Amino acid sequence: MATKRNEPDVQSSADDKNSLADHDSKDSTVKEAPSSESLTFTLSLPTPVRETPAHEAAVAIDDVAVNAHHVDPASMATTSISFVPASVVTMPPEVAPEAAVIPELPPVDHPTTRRGRQRAEVRPAPETATMLTAERLINQSKKSRRPAPEGFVQQLVYAVTFHLVNMGDSYRVRERKALEARITKMFTGGTRFVPVLTRKGGVGKTTITALLGMALADTREDRIIAIDANPDRGTLAERIDKQTRATVRDVVMRSDSLHTFSEFQTVVSRDETRLDVLASDTDPHVSEAFDEDDYNVVADMAERFYSVAITDCGTGIVHSVMRATLQRADSIVIVSGGSVDEARLASETLTWLELNGHADLVKNAVVALNTATQGTNLVKLEEIEAHFKSRVREIVRVPYDPSLATGSVVHYRDLNKLTKNAALELAAVVMDGLPEVRTD
Repeated sequence: MATKRNEPDVQSSADDKNSLADHDSKDSTVKEAPSSESLTFTLSLPTPVRETPAHEAAVAIDDVAVNAHHVDPASMATTSISFVPASVVTMPPEVAPEAAVIPELPPVDHPTTRRGRQRAEVRPAPETATMLTAERLINQSKKSRRPAPEGFVQQLVYAVTFHLVNMGDSYRVRERKALEARITKMFTGGTRFVPVLTRKGGVGKTTITALLGMALADTREDRIIAIDANPDRGTLAERIDKQTRATVRDVVMRSDSLHTFSEFQTVVSRDETRLDVLASDTDPHVSEAFDEDDYNVVADMAERFYSVAITDCGTGIVHSVMRATLQRADSIVIVSGGSVDEARLASETLTWLELNGHADLVKNAVVALNTATQGTNLVKLEEIEAHFKSRVREIVRVPYDPSLATGSVVHYRDLNKLTKNAALELAAVVMDGLPEVRTD
């Protein structure tokens, strides 16, 4: 370390010593004024140099000196340059880029939105309430389990396994459901008319009409009507519990005032299966007055409110009512008994129809073989069936039933199981022959 000091003379040093010696003795009494001379020490230390660490140098920004100065625009000279292009280049017109084609995504089986719904297609025309069907609204994929099976063994296994094993319906249940599916066949294009006829009385024509109508009404969900069009006094209304005294004559007289179904219900009787029955004239003096025109009025009225109309025809087939009935018929049911003469008369009925321009109805006809008549046990029913199979579309055998043999009110729930199955089979066969769509 270098020390720079002043060199006092010898006299000054002696005086200083004397002054220091007297300072202690005179300090308590008189304080002398400080000397005008002073001693100054000056130290020259090296300037510390700080070295920048490597981690700071890596992120440091170099200092660049900026010389900011003011530029006077007036002192600047302006130079203009003009040039003439040697040639003009014509650019081609811009072509709009082609829109990118985005392929459509494949259909999604499950909803993709947050609430599990997809955007449905909106039809241009307003929809009716009948278009809100269960098949359209219910999500079939969310049905976790099949319906419970029917059948003793199937239901037992289903219950014991706590609904884990579902064997499905039994064979008989599957047959019954298939039969019901045939009966509930849907139609478009107007009412379907099915006459029940024969040339001989006493073979159970009215009973077959009641059984057919009850089976249809009990299985189907639409409206079924049975019309007693017998020019003589018919007994169809006596097969159910009558609720009104009105007949076909009242419908003809009040046709202009029966505008709604509620008003039409006042002239018909309804049984436990929801079958509506329109009775024939009960007065023998005016029964012959029911003719072709009257039947057309009744049929037009039934066509406004019902899906299927079954007509119980009279024993004769040459009267005018039969002509109007056959003109509206979509299919026919021929009733035959189990005796020789009854079967022969039923076959002659088919022949008469073929000769009078109704061959198509004969090919599509159904023969109901009533085995409750006398002499059935002595006749080969198989031979009768073989005969009719060569002429008509189908044959259904109706067994004997005590509830039908009395000729009184028929309670569909009280019929034997075989009789009820025969009625369902007859209804299914008749429905098979009716056209689903009719344009005329």
